[in-house]
Amino acid sequence: MPNAAPDVGVRARFAGDNDALIEAAGLPITAPVGVAFSGGPDSLALLILARSALAGEVKAMTVDHGLRDDSAAEATQAAHVAAAIGVPHTIARVSVAAAGDGVQGEARRARYAALAGWAEAEGLAAILTAHHADDQAETVLMRLARGAGLSGLSGIRPSRPLVEGSPILLLRPLLGWRKAELAAVVTASDLPAALDPSNANPRFGRTAARRLLGDTPWLDPARVAASADHLRDADAALDILADRLLADATEVAGDTVAFTPGDAPHELRRRTLIRLFSAHFGAAPDGPRLAHLIGVLASGGTATLAGVRARGGVVWRFSPAPPHRSA
Repeated sequence: MPNAAPDVGVRARFAGDNDALIEAAGLPITAPVGVAFSGGPDSLALLILARSALAGEVKAMTVDHGLRDDSAAEATQAAHVAAAIGVPHTIARVSVAAAGDGVQGEARRARYAALAGWAEAEGLAAILTAHHADDQAETVLMRLARGAGLSGLSGIRPSRPLVEGSPILLLRPLLGWRKAELAAVVTASDLPAALDPSNANPRFGRTAARRLLGDTPWLDPARVAASADHLRDADAALDILADRLLADATEVAGDTVAFTPGDAPHELRRRTLIRLFSAHFGAAPDGPRLAHLIGVLASGGTATLAGVRARGGVVWRFSPAPPHRSA
């Protein structure tokens, strides 16, 4: 039997990180959870930590995307590893086809859908994934290269719904851990970890970001990840202000919504209008078009977006756009 129990300090640290996420969600620390277990070193460290440190029941699922010839064998090996430390394990096989989000995006969608169905069937409160501080730093660099705004640069969220509309949470308790720390947990366990060759594929932007971090000593992944935490706090603060502005600066008369932007900065206006369109018109305007609309309204103009007619000035007025006349 492998020695899969980390030392007391490591277990206590992980339990504290995970319990903080569980309690923030209003769940008991004894809530049953699932681990998304690929069999790789990061998810193996997560499985070891969860099995040894958490108060609630722990189960694991491996999703076989069928994208490599040896994926089925890797899923079977993951099942053997889970059994070796006494964790109930399930394999889900999914089909992935390239679509709008590409193969990686569709694989992620299929994986989360499979995890959600399994979690619901098993009565699990949350799914844990092994994203860590190095992953966070890579994500921030990739989004920075794409010109992302504040929300994008906030990086990987510690907690969110597993899939849209689901009460099951996706939790990432390892965002404060370095990859090397997780590797040490695996090494001490004597358990085998699978290696995914796609992690070294130069075609992927994440591989380039990982190489940049590794080759640039002054670019500390932990500090980049800490910046993401600060930006996430700022993002949350702006969301609170946008909620208040929507409540305080809008009036509804019939089918018209009046919004007085005052001297609110552009970003606050943008966030408030996203809420206004959603709450009053069931619409989700696209980002660049919304930015253009804000400029038009600020100059006193009139425009239509997402089925909504908007008129500018000191007070901005929104109403359903009239239907197009047929020729």
